[in-house]
Order: sequence, then structure tokens, then C-alpha cells
Amino acid sequence: MELFIFARFHAHQGQEAGVAAAIRETVAASRAEPGCVVIEAYRSTRDPLLFYIHSRWVDEAAFETHATQAHTVLFLERVRPLIDHPLDVTRASPIG
Repeated sequence: MELFIFARFHAHQGQEAGVAAAIRETVAASRAEPGCVVIEAYRSTRDPLLFYIHSRWVDEAAFETHATQAHTVLFLERVRPLIDHPLDVTRASPIG
């Protein structure tokens, strides 16, 4: 069953450029992974410090593999000090 991921990143004031750059890099690398169906990054139109990554994976195993990739680990190390909250990632499936 496909897995949908919603990740939220709220930057510390003045760190939004660093968060945006880190997200752009990890999204580009993640798109090349075989289990990635789609991955996109977003910035809030109302809060310039707020970013999201939405991704869709062929299954839970594909996302678990993604989580161990060097670019994913590096992204998390890079982004954690730039955000003002604990990591906020939701795994979901459609209710439809």
C-alpha cells in the first residue's frame, strides 16, 4: 500500500534561506530513489518561515529505505538546528 508523508518545518527567524536550501537539495536527491512516486516542497504563503515536504512512496519499506539514505540523514542533521520545533513528520494513507 502506498505511503504518504507530510513533513513540516518552521524555521527560526533568519534561518529560512537555510531551511529552503536544505529542502531543495534533499527533494532533488529523493526524486531519484526507486521507491519515490512523487516528492514536492512548499512554502507557506502566509508564514515565510513555514515549509512543507509532501511525498508519496510505493510502500512503507521504500520510505524506510529513504530514511537511511545518506542524503536524508545529512538533511536531518542540517535542518534540525534551523527549525524551532521537534521534527514533525506524519505517515498517512488515504481515507477515501
